[in-house]
Amino acid sequence: MPPLSPLIRATSAPPIPSARGWAARYAGGAGPMIDLTQAVPGYPPHPALLEKLASLAGTAAAAGYGPIDGDPALREALAADAAGFYGAEITAADVAITAGCNLAFAMTMAVLAGAGEAVVLPTPWYFNHAMALSMAGIRALPLPCRAEDGFVPDPARLAPLLEAGARALVLVSPNNPTGAVYPPELIADCAALCRRHGVWLVLDETYRDFLPESATPPHTLFQDPAWREGVVQLYSFSKAYCVPGHRVGAILSGPRVRAELLKALDTQQICAPRAAQAALAWAVPALRDWRVANRDLMAGRAAAFRRAAAQLPGWRLDALGAYFAYLRVPEGGPGALALAETLAAKHGLLALPGPFFAPPGDAGQDRHLRLAFANAGEAAIAALPARLMGVTAA
Repeated sequence: MPPLSPLIRATSAPPIPSARGWAARYAGGAGPMIDLTQAVPGYPPHPALLEKLASLAGTAAAAGYGPIDGDPALREALAADAAGFYGAEITAADVAITAGCNLAFAMTMAVLAGAGEAVVLPTPWYFNHAMALSMAGIRALPLPCRAEDGFVPDPARLAPLLEAGARALVLVSPNNPTGAVYPPELIADCAALCRRHGVWLVLDETYRDFLPESATPPHTLFQDPAWREGVVQLYSFSKAYCVPGHRVGAILSGPRVRAELLKALDTQQICAPRAAQAALAWAVPALRDWRVANRDLMAGRAAAFRRAAAQLPGWRLDALGAYFAYLRVPEGGPGALALAETLAAKHGLLALPGPFFAPPGDAGQDRHLRLAFANAGEAAIAALPARLMGVTAA
């Protein structure tokens, strides 16, 4: 039998289908299945956006190839939105549109690092980031983040990894899986360390539209004109506009990265989906108030989850933000992996166990569950304590 790629074979299986496989054994006794595995908005796209998507999909223009780095109208719209959000000068020349943010990450890594080199990922990490590095033959260097630190990276622990020759540091804020929001000072400290060691800082801000309202931006990196020489930002339209199936993301970078990125863009995607780009170019400015309302809706769900967690003796809510809660399971009982399987199979609650967000053999996340509450209404969130207490009582 012919061999298969050793890099793909060495990559972990997709976690969400694995977890949903447990639910096939659920008999329905606890009520309807509550699926908190995937980070998807629990409300539909704006009706006007759906209308534009439908009408634009039937045009000849949407059926043809577009510019490699994205349609100019969307690049300009995102640049203007980002400039206002960060209080900085950001132009369309800094923006490339991608077929989703996962592909944005993979293409960015292809530009910044090569097989056999290393990239620092704070743990618990977003598993698709680790999978993309594995497929490319790039080593993921774990930077452990602790509950007692709020699951934010410790720069003192970061420095030795950068000194060891890492090519890039990846920060995700608000974080997936924990929901932790990194303070601006911490992001600035990490950026300074990266500059000192000649390492790229890749900032994944997929969930930035769900940060609490503030008069100040989540960081000031873009306010330094030199950001283009050391920072790459990743963004996703999927969450803010409820269009994950249309696969549209973005990369913000300077000309040096961009020149090489065009090679990856042309090879791996040719262009991002055209109808979605055209619809989103309208939506970015037109739906600003709608986005704010959805941010407030998600904040309400986070508050509801905090109330629910307060009803769980023995459990501890270690982090909460954006779409996610990172919940510590009671001591003395089963680990998170066994507990998550039992929750799904017997209690109709699907959550992802902490080991899915850690390197193989790393027991550091074995006491946590990630619950993506964004797609659950407050009634479903209110039902969580009974199911979680049921599994620990069993």
